[in-house]
Amino acid sequence: MKPNIIITDTHTHLYSEEFADDRDQMIERAIGAGVSRFFIPAIDSQYAQGMFVLEKQYPENIFLMMGLHPTYVKPETFEAELAFVEAEFARRKFYAVGEIGIDLYWDKSTLDIQKIAFRRQIQLAKKYQLPINIHCRDAFDEIFEVLESEQSPELFGIFHCFTGTYEQALQAISYNMKLGIGGVVTFKNGKIDQFLNQIDLSHIVLETDSPYLAPIPYRGKRNESSYIVNVVDKLAGIYGVSPDEIARITTQNSQSVFGI
Repeated sequence: MKPNIIITDTHTHLYSEEFADDRDQMIERAIGAGVSRFFIPAIDSQYAQGMFVLEKQYPENIFLMMGLHPTYVKPETFEAELAFVEAEFARRKFYAVGEIGIDLYWDKSTLDIQKIAFRRQIQLAKKYQLPINIHCRDAFDEIFEVLESEQSPELFGIFHCFTGTYEQALQAISYNMKLGIGGVVTFKNGKIDQFLNQIDLSHIVLETDSPYLAPIPYRGKRNESSYIVNVVDKLAGIYGVSPDEIARITTQNSQSVFGI
């Protein structure tokens, strides 16, 4: 992979504690591999400062989102967290509302307030004419129910870490969502590699979700943004085009979502 290609990682938690010992080296490795655009999702208010520090260090490369992650939607704090998110959008520019959504893998008891938080943040995205970045785990039906009720020309974004079926992919696309494709596409049991070639490349963006979901051959280890080249290579094989073409089209798609 030639470093003069622009690869965009549309979802990477560069502020994660897992990068505490070598964060700058890890980012430099990624830039050396051709990854020059990093979009950083928020989790909750406690991670915000780390995001701002990174943005200041790498103003040409790092672009921030703001939002409340569904697994951090707790009865005692979610209203205060949503107020923080709203205040941040009023204070400064972000490139998306995210990551937001519904996660029923860890805690089904918070479904009702997760839906409230998801809906309110979608409405915030519409207000600021920004994309959303969706986290979905064991919750496709619930996510689609909210998207259906919020559907409008102003609703668009990325279905982060897409792991659904072909039919669910088409449904996500019908709500103006790109599919965020990362390490899962390289897994033997990942399944999405079996139908992706039926989805036009215009609907695909690249991501790592680092430090999570490292692609083969790093599966089970800490993921990092430079490993996105393994995803590029896998997609090149699936679509029968060059890695350069995958990088070019997916970066173009990310530009259409984020506006830069």
